[in-house]
Amino acid sequence: MPRITYLEKNGSKHEIELPEGMSVMQGAVRNNVPGIDGDCGGECACGTCHVYVGTEWFERLDVAGEAEASMLSFADLVQPNSRLACQIKMSRELDGLIVVLPDGQH
Repeated sequence: MPRITYLEKNGSKHEIELPEGMSVMQGAVRNNVPGIDGDCGGECACGTCHVYVGTEWFERLDVAGEAEASMLSFADLVQPNSRLACQIKMSRELDGLIVVLPDGQH
């Protein structure tokens, strides 16, 4: 199974194996990673799974869709490498993915 590392702003790391096809948000919620709320359950309707993706990984992701871009426009502390974790599906190509959690979700 592909591995992902969730990095909290305080430096805490959560390294987890996720099945292919599971979203980064689902993996965080199911493994009690603090900082990702996923209030809408992964429907791309709330923005509470905002993460930052490192440049080396960002180019491997599918391009953000219109709904995701719209939700990110309402999120706090958005950066060019911001994504919604519910829209990132784990795959072999993303084995080793690192995402950084923002200071808070809105």
